Amino acid sequence: MAIHAFKKSASLLKSEVQVQGQEPSSPQDRRRQPRFTTQFRSTFSKNQHEGQGRALDLSIGGCRIESEANAVQGATFECRLHIPDLDWPLRIDEATVRWVEGHTFGLSFTRIRPEEKAKLQQLLERLEKE
Repeated sequence: MAIHAFKKSASLLKSEVQVQGQEPSSPQDRRRQPRFTTQFRSTFSKNQHEGQGRALDLSIGGCRIESEANAVQGATFECRLHIPDLDWPLRIDEATVRWVEGHTFGLSFTRIRPEEKAKLQQLLERLEKE
């Protein structure tokens, strides 16, 4: 299996979901999701603009991207993760930039089809076992 070299990171990815019209959740209400150290090629696009990078620290709710492309907090776009052992890239219909630091930015997966989410979950389960 080509993904065997990736291992679980000891840290956790915190994500906060805000429902329109409601206050942001308190730190106690934040979901914590295990994240896994990865280096999957990624592409992202919106309209006619496209960028690429490496997906790092992958979780069910998002990832960290390292890229030369300029990202802006709050921007949304489609993201594809090129996972070894998958015939087609994993497609995230909408990802939102939550933070930017240098050439790295954090993404929250804000819209993903159920079948793509199932593939992502299976991948994370395999990474957890390794």
